[in-house]
Amino acid sequence: MTKKRIVVADDEKDIVELVAFNLEQEGYAVSRAFDGRRALEMVKMERPTLVILDLMMPEMNGMEVCRVIRANADTVDLPVIMLTAKSDPLDKILGLEIGADDYITKPFHVRELIARVRSVLRRAGRKPEESGQELLSFGGIRVDMRSYQTTVDEKPVELSSREFKLLHFFISHPGRVYTREQLLDRVWGDESFVEPRTVDVHISRLRNEIEPDKENPRYILTVRGIGYKFAET
Repeated sequence: MTKKRIVVADDEKDIVELVAFNLEQEGYAVSRAFDGRRALEMVKMERPTLVILDLMMPEMNGMEVCRVIRANADTVDLPVIMLTAKSDPLDKILGLEIGADDYITKPFHVRELIARVRSVLRRAGRKPEESGQELLSFGGIRVDMRSYQTTVDEKPVELSSREFKLLHFFISHPGRVYTREQLLDRVWGDESFVEPRTVDVHISRLRNEIEPDKENPRYILTVRGIGYKFAET
């Protein structure tokens, strides 16, 4: 069986070797990079199954690398974990908004990192919950389960796998209110390290793609003090 390959990028070589050694002990193949530009080259050449990026690196920082990964159709769904000494909540939110799947601050426990790697890879391997219908539509939105494509007013929109799953879930359950915790359970699954704030970030990004006016949404509605719901049928 081919090993899953993970790119680990950090300008601190001791950190790279520590993470790489423990990932290899768990059966993963690891490619090492010590700056952002080299990490991006490895992503293009080696097609890894996951990337672990330090935030502050020479050449290109982790945020820049993540933006390039998300902007490329070939890597848009590649799982990314940010590994950084910056613990400011704003940095974490920014990392999630540009497409990181998880965010771990230094110092970290190696076993927690391994658990999060497994968790992110499990999530990445899941498909949206089957509703029994191959084509779902609401207003101007159409979600095609056969091709995993979404259109709004007949125009295709590019959604990440997580955004697609979230939209598919919402459009399958119109009018019902869900808390952030319920959405994590239904869309993300049993993943211990995903925070409720992650739901807000993904809904914000999804609204950017499907709402005519993000500030006054007509599809994904906020229910103050509770959570979110998709508009009534």
